Amino acid sequence: MRKLAAMFAAACFAATLSHAVAAAEPAAGAQLNRLVDRYFEEAITRQPLFATYIGDNRFNDRYANSLSPAYVAESEAIERRYLKDLEPIDPAKLEDTDRITYDVFKYDRESTIEGVPFPGELLPIDQFNNPIADMAVLGSGESAQPFATVKDYDDYLKRSDEFLVFVDQTITNMRIGMTKGVVQPKVVMQKVLPQLDGLIAPKVEDSIFYQPIKALPKKKFSAADNERLTAAYAGEITGKLNPGIAKLRDFIRDEYLPHCRDSVGWSALPNGKAWYDYTLHVFTTTQMTAEEIHQLGLSEVKRIHGETDAVMKQVGFKGDRHAFFKFMQTDPQFQFKSADDALGQFRATKAKVQKLLPKLFQDFPKADYEIKPVEAFRAASSAGAFYQGPSEDGSRPGVFYLNTADLKRVPTYGMETLSLHEADPGHHFQGAIAQEIKNIPRYRRFAGGSVYWEGWGLYSESLGKELGVFTDPYQYYGRLNAEMLRAMRLVVDTGMHAKGWTREQAIAFMLDNSSLAEPEVVAEVERYIAWPGQATSYKVGQLRIRAARTRAEMALGPKFNVKEFHSQVLLDGALPMNVLDAKIDRWIAAQSKKQ
Repeated sequence: MRKLAAMFAAACFAATLSHAVAAAEPAAGAQLNRLVDRYFEEAITRQPLFATYIGDNRFNDRYANSLSPAYVAESEAIERRYLKDLEPIDPAKLEDTDRITYDVFKYDRESTIEGVPFPGELLPIDQFNNPIADMAVLGSGESAQPFATVKDYDDYLKRSDEFLVFVDQTITNMRIGMTKGVVQPKVVMQKVLPQLDGLIAPKVEDSIFYQPIKALPKKKFSAADNERLTAAYAGEITGKLNPGIAKLRDFIRDEYLPHCRDSVGWSALPNGKAWYDYTLHVFTTTQMTAEEIHQLGLSEVKRIHGETDAVMKQVGFKGDRHAFFKFMQTDPQFQFKSADDALGQFRATKAKVQKLLPKLFQDFPKADYEIKPVEAFRAASSAGAFYQGPSEDGSRPGVFYLNTADLKRVPTYGMETLSLHEADPGHHFQGAIAQEIKNIPRYRRFAGGSVYWEGWGLYSESLGKELGVFTDPYQYYGRLNAEMLRAMRLVVDTGMHAKGWTREQAIAFMLDNSSLAEPEVVAEVERYIAWPGQATSYKVGQLRIRAARTRAEMALGPKFNVKEFHSQVLLDGALPMNVLDAKIDRWIAAQSKKQ
């Protein structure tokens, strides 16, 4: 879902909006919205998985071969065509909301075209962004793909046939990458192999792809449909899916891995420095350099250490900071007793936080979310927690996934922070509200990028004390530890991809500066290796949102209303930082004029 969203609307920044809109013309806005709506419809037709995830079920039987040369070329042509179609529209004649749409849409097209020289299609799989595992999750019956009707079951069979074409294209592209020196680091691909192994079940009944068949007795289909579907799914698994996934696994193990690189930095790839600079621009929507981001990270690490020292003093800890880190890692009081215990406590935290939200917010999502454990087959390489959004109509709730496979990676003191970030008022709150906005194009309800999404999530963590959580100093330390992770990401991501750091240097830095357990640190570092630049978006976004709030507080004084500020941030969907800054500045100016 993360890569699908990034493909659909890359994180981007747009030119600062003018405070004055001259001679706004409704016709110009209508023309723009028709253009954007047409793009959205064409985009989701070509990206059927994205459509499924947002609850548009028209294309549930399709799987786009998005790695093929024809698809890649057509994608570029579409981007250039829509950018040209935008030229006749004069942004000076647009109302504020339409002007935001214009700037976001224009930059998305320009940003995507800017990325054309960088052949991401030659690096189609890693342990963190694994389309094979994503397809398995869809086929489990526990995700966005519906399995409520006979047609739903048939749709997935058709989708899986097209998926196997994509799997073959994956192998083809990786072979091309080998000839061009565009290959993954060995450490990344070594982690992919067990993921693929876990999807190849010797017994059909044990396959994740067979789970919807186990649910057939509850569906009340006819006996004939039950028999046909059972046979069809068993045949699909034994005759197509298992062999197709095994073919990819064997190719990676026997042919690709020997050609993978020992280096971990993106700069080791052909044109790698420019490629990494591009990813930083995309993921932060700024022109910050790798060195500037690196130094920002170091300064944030130092600041958070100071706050950590204050917590150590508050709880009366005797020892230095590293001894405190060890204490937080190993003391049994900070470990959940079981997976059920962890899930139960997180669900109780959900109820507590939702009661407190009216203190700081006046707009709330209609869609709910549920808390589930990460599936066993992908738990080893997954983050400690992550979120999947609800369907567009809210009929399928959002999901806050908690990785309960290794509870040392999910200490109790991080519970309130994780809940604030992934759920309310973080990703679920923001994402569901955006989907439910009625007065902006559908494109903008689902557009946006990592710097806003993750910046808002990290900003949400910082609201804990204002909301009334973090009353336990250890829970507040959990917030600092999580913020430290995001600060270290600035240092480590740029360190590996721009400054020549090794994987071992990155791991040592993170272990030395936080109480994160070593397995969590290793998973984090290997994530940054696989997905360069993305990890820098959290801190950059949080600091820009916090700076906008500080600017408003200072300018408005007693007129500042935090609930209204949060509405301003939330009620136009996910925005590039410069667009958000300009919107907040206009709001400040309007509020200043009020008596």
